[in-house]
Amino acid sequence: MQFGLESLGEWSEAVNSEIDAESIKAYAAATNDPIAAHLSGGQAPPVYAVVPVWGVMSTAMMGVVPADALMTVVHGEQDMRFHRQVTAGMTLSSIASPIGVHVKPNGTTVVVRVDSRDVADDSLVVEQYVTTFYRGITGGEGAGLVAPDHRLSDETMAADPVATFEQTIDTDQTFRYADASGDRMPIHLDVDFATKVGLPGIIIHGLCTMAFTSWAAIEAVADGDPTRLRRLAVRFSKPVLPGQTIVSTFWAAGEVEGAKVFGFETRTSDGDLVIKDGLVEVAN
Repeated sequence: MQFGLESLGEWSEAVNSEIDAESIKAYAAATNDPIAAHLSGGQAPPVYAVVPVWGVMSTAMMGVVPADALMTVVHGEQDMRFHRQVTAGMTLSSIASPIGVHVKPNGTTVVVRVDSRDVADDSLVVEQYVTTFYRGITGGEGAGLVAPDHRLSDETMAADPVATFEQTIDTDQTFRYADASGDRMPIHLDVDFATKVGLPGIIIHGLCTMAFTSWAAIEAVADGDPTRLRRLAVRFSKPVLPGQTIVSTFWAAGEVEGAKVFGFETRTSDGDLVIKDGLVEVAN
């Protein structure tokens, strides 16, 4: 099955989104975020930045993905770079482009880049790289760019951790997250549908799990200050189930351009790896 390589590198038209305090509050509450600036609605949680770009990102992705492949999709990786904070009252202008298609032995990945700018001064606010994986779709040709690397080195993981952080996912988390994010895929809401496609039941949205790791990182390695977060990147390894407890482990991984770098991974309390190759950059 051949993906649409001719669309690689083409940017979408800009889509504007007004950021309001109520939607920020709802997202913070839906991800159990305890940070006061987020709960007040003034400053958005880091992963909230996916909410205003969901439509433009999906359109860019579907521009290269054959219709027959869409139902095989899983979220592979997400890499978010924060140049400024998303705040209430801001109007974001977002554009997206599919930048790479890569055929692997067990499927095909598509990489989409999304840039969001502040309409008021045209400054870059958030830059995102979204990697989706199409299970079992092979045989076509690939081309284009890969997403920026954020793999954890063996050397980093061999060192003693600098922090661990435990969180418990609520049993109703998927329903609250669906309302706040607009992501109503049935694998997160419908037990019968989820089991029919081979899942053990309703699974937590990958981006909801990522949102949990974002405030874990802020609390564990950024002294509770969300304005210091510069980058958050993850690779989704296994779904989290409602009611499970997750534990994130952080390791120091050097510095880059005035920021401390930490690698991390997240496991369930049973030891299942759910986030791997996590990377956090925190301003000094």
